[in-house]
Amino acid sequence: MKTTPHPLREEQTQSWLLFLTFTVLNFLLAFTLSAGESPTDKSGAGAGQLVPLELKLPPPAFKGTPKDIQLSAIVEPLSDKPRPPFLVPPGLKNVAPGKKLSCSDKNATESVLEKITDGDKEPSDQSIIYLRKGTQWVQMDLGSPHALFAIVLWHAHNTPKVYHDVIVQIADDPDFMENVRTLFNNDQDNSSGRGVGADREYFETYEGRLIDAKGAKARYLRFYSKGSTESALNEYTEIEVYGRPAP
Repeated sequence: MKTTPHPLREEQTQSWLLFLTFTVLNFLLAFTLSAGESPTDKSGAGAGQLVPLELKLPPPAFKGTPKDIQLSAIVEPLSDKPRPPFLVPPGLKNVAPGKKLSCSDKNATESVLEKITDGDKEPSDQSIIYLRKGTQWVQMDLGSPHALFAIVLWHAHNTPKVYHDVIVQIADDPDFMENVRTLFNNDQDNSSGRGVGADREYFETYEGRLIDAKGAKARYLRFYSKGSTESALNEYTEIEVYGRPAP
């Protein structure tokens, strides 16, 4: 004898199957997340574990934008608000102090270059090193591969000025031939020959320029510049690199 399915019973069966499917999927998702890293954080620390990067900043040396500086269209406006907190994995430290430094300007001695990582970020002439005109670079050797999360760069911030062709690159070898990656580049006309950059020029301030390294792994870092709106010389006050040894 042919029977007709009961509508209420069929609806209850479908609801039970839907509930069972939903429960299994949630269990699998929870197991996956607990067994591995968070899908939104490739550094190995879950997104909920990130903390604000703590920086010791020097006092500001000026306020406002001067009216007599000729600025290009790619210069971002000078902000009058503090930089928003930058989140990084916990336990990071500045790994730059004591690391080997070299430079394209051969007149820059080892003792002079050491000032770039001595912790002195004050807006004074004694805190600044000066490199020759044209495109120059400072190179840092971390000694071994590191996972990099934040780089903070201070050129001279004693007066309002904009530096040109600011480029930050990382590599696996000291000659920058292997696995070269660009973390920041505001050379939009490729006048320094390192590729056309998509970043904007900016005013140097007491906060420094914070660059998101996104957990990239490298041993060597290079910092390029090509003078500023004030001078053809290249100036550096401090470089900080926040990371940890790569596994």
